[in-house]
Amino acid sequence: MAAYGRPALRDLFDDSPTPHIAHPPRTHRRDFYVATDGSFHEPDSGGLGVVIETRDGESVARLSVPDTPPDNNVAEYRALHLGLDVLAARAPPSARVGVVIDHDALAANVNRAALALSAPDARPPHPFRVPPGTDHHWRGIRARIGGFAALRAARLDSRENPAHPLANDPSSYAHVNGEPDHCVRPTPTESTDEQIPPPSRADRHAD
Repeated sequence: MAAYGRPALRDLFDDSPTPHIAHPPRTHRRDFYVATDGSFHEPDSGGLGVVIETRDGESVARLSVPDTPPDNNVAEYRALHLGLDVLAARAPPSARVGVVIDHDALAANVNRAALALSAPDARPPHPFRVPPGTDHHWRGIRARIGGFAALRAARLDSRENPAHPLANDPSSYAHVNGEPDHCVRPTPTESTDEQIPPPSRADRHAD
């Protein structure tokens, strides 16, 4: 359940499933969170939405870009490619990134690619299933995944995706593209290496 007062993207990521990757409690230690969405409306119109925040809820970037994708799958891949490119220009390679998207297959592919990076044979646990027309963007996404210290994707409902309105109505949200660029770093997390004894030992009193 979301914690009251915590940044929106961090809450969404922590509360959403991450296909193919276990979701331990420490996932809130991501440094940056990226929400993306792509929309397709016939005939040949649509948009790309991107929202990026630090762990502390500081805004890094918001984009609402008109686009002409051939279908919804291409729109979703383009949006994530754009979002990761924007983050890569503003975040160090040591960053740990949480991605929030509402496309099930794309979230699964992202996490397969992240797992493949640590596999001895560099192969994903399950084969990638990349839709037609997305090959170029998928190569770019995979390159960006490998450029960060850690990255995983969470899948959520489109109604909860903050990038959804930016993708679906770029004409109404064009003003967000003029927001100043931010190169912010999240506040360092406090060390959690302290060893806490179990209650049976902690409650003992010295003689």
